[in-house]
Amino acid sequence: MKIGILQTGHAHDALRPTHGDYGDMFERLFRGHGLSFRIYDVEGMEFPASVHDAEGWLISGSRHGAYEDHAFIPPLEAFIRDALAADVPMVGICFGHQIMAQALGGAVEKFAGGWSVGATAYEIEGETITLNAWHRDQVVRPPEGAETVGHSPFCAHAALRYGRQAYSVQPHPEFDRAFLDDMLTIRGPGLVPDTVLAASRTRQGTPLDSASIAARIARFLTERH
Repeated sequence: MKIGILQTGHAHDALRPTHGDYGDMFERLFRGHGLSFRIYDVEGMEFPASVHDAEGWLISGSRHGAYEDHAFIPPLEAFIRDALAADVPMVGICFGHQIMAQALGGAVEKFAGGWSVGATAYEIEGETITLNAWHRDQVVRPPEGAETVGHSPFCAHAALRYGRQAYSVQPHPEFDRAFLDDMLTIRGPGLVPDTVLAASRTRQGTPLDSASIAARIARFLTERH
């Protein structure tokens, strides 16, 4: 199955030589699930000509806020609505989760409770799943018709399902332990409060369930239950 990755940002310059960019991380995450990928630099205004240029779409994370004024956001929101209207499946991760909700009538805000960083336990569709988080923004009001299927004590709408058409999660299953280690050292200082970074470091040995959520997303894309 051909999946188009709508890449809405890039990994930090200092991290890409070791870890690759976000598209590379998704290709590693879904290896073995029968998916092939083409990456579109949406942040750089590279958009597919049609929602039918792939059999499914995945929207990446980004350093930007969904509510900010960036040139790529209005056409991306239009693309999301067009893809769902055409019944082409879509998955969103972190910023992708947020921009999908916003495009479809939900609300995204800079969360007053602050940052969520590092290994975090979520209840997703009745299962406890631990994934790496890196966000302050959150979906605070899902769109009409979206079902909240995942949450944590910190994030009330950590996973949303839009019937058989779309699925999105707030955490980052593509962020492995090594990448998060380097994010804590290189990206975190001066951006994330020191207390949050320190607490995240204490959880760095926690096993992650990235393979489990990757299999769940791959099944959603390929089987459309």
